[in-house]
Amino acid sequence: MTEDTLLEFPCDFPIKAFGYDTGDFGTLVVELIQPHAPEVTHDDVQTRSSSGGRYLAVTITVRAVSREQLDRIYHTLSAHERVLVAL
Repeated sequence: MTEDTLLEFPCDFPIKAFGYDTGDFGTLVVELIQPHAPEVTHDDVQTRSSSGGRYLAVTITVRAVSREQLDRIYHTLSAHERVLVAL
């Protein structure tokens, strides 16, 4: 069975999540990703606030081992009510 992906695993893969800047959004994103990528820590978080300070973009680079792992991460992020967009 062939996987439909251009990625070669394992690879470093940046995950971005956008949400309201409530002070703990970065921590939330780490907690959502950790079950799928246990090596992720708070030290891996890069954040960027929107110009108005209302939104926060969180980027975490994970060591992806499969397409299924990435799909699970995106599903978990997208299903959470506080995550507005996951890329």
